Amino acid sequence: MPASFMLPRQVRIGDAAAFAGCTPRAIRHYHEIGLLPEPERGGDDRRRYGYEDMIRLLWIRRMADAGIALEDIREAFAEDPVDAHGGDGIEAVLERVEEALAAQEAELRRQRTAVQRMRVEGSRMGLLSDLVTDRLKGLPEGSLRQADLDTLLVTERIFGPLGAAVQATRFVALATHPALREESDRIDAAEKALDDSVAVDDPRVAQVAAERHAFESALHAVIEESGLDADDDALFDAWDAARPETGDDDEKDGSGSGSGRGMSVLEATGKMPYDLSPARLRCMELAEGLSLTSKV
Repeated sequence: MPASFMLPRQVRIGDAAAFAGCTPRAIRHYHEIGLLPEPERGGDDRRRYGYEDMIRLLWIRRMADAGIALEDIREAFAEDPVDAHGGDGIEAVLERVEEALAAQEAELRRQRTAVQRMRVEGSRMGLLSDLVTDRLKGLPEGSLRQADLDTLLVTERIFGPLGAAVQATRFVALATHPALREESDRIDAAEKALDDSVAVDDPRVAQVAAERHAFESALHAVIEESGLDADDDALFDAWDAARPETGDDDEKDGSGSGSGRGMSVLEATGKMPYDLSPARLRCMELAEGLSLTSKV
């Protein structure tokens, strides 16, 4: 070092920021929140930072880079003002930070697994639970519709993975029986036509209800003949075996994401909007009545 070079005893805020690896604005913020004491000003009314100021600033930057919140750094300094940067004053803070980082890592792993699953199963299919996805595997390409997946998504939200997996049986039957799918489309269109312009006592309401009942009976027969109902029974058995009674419905949710927790079936159903006209609701009631009558 040249003999003519004089080491500064104090530096301005710009030099302090450059040395610490931050900005003057950050240093001013540290002053505002009481993290870094306000230094004395020189004759030009500008802040001047000395050796101790710089040491504290460096520790603040290192701790912030490690993920410690500024409020926690301030708390650590307050608990151990003499040796906050080298002693036990920040042990509790570091423990909290480590726990938070571990939780973040676990969440990142969960998110990465979900993204990878979406890429393997398909962007929509991969959003459903494993139980539902496994039920739909092996179907002919293009036989499963977007509306089918939308319905399963809603069902899983309300009734959980098991309910959606059982409902998936319906779409498996439709996907593997083109004539049945065609009839389903026809009934769906007839029901959709029962809009607000149709009176609840219109003869078409009862007619469509009868057609819906006939279709559902035919669908149920196909499910039985193809052995899909036996698959449903196996689903229930496997579910019960994997989740013994604990008295805690949350533990039996099984979604893994918590998305269906904290809301009863009735609450969830009441919060999901359906654009159904009075005539269509009456049609559903009549179809349900026919179904109950046929079982007696």
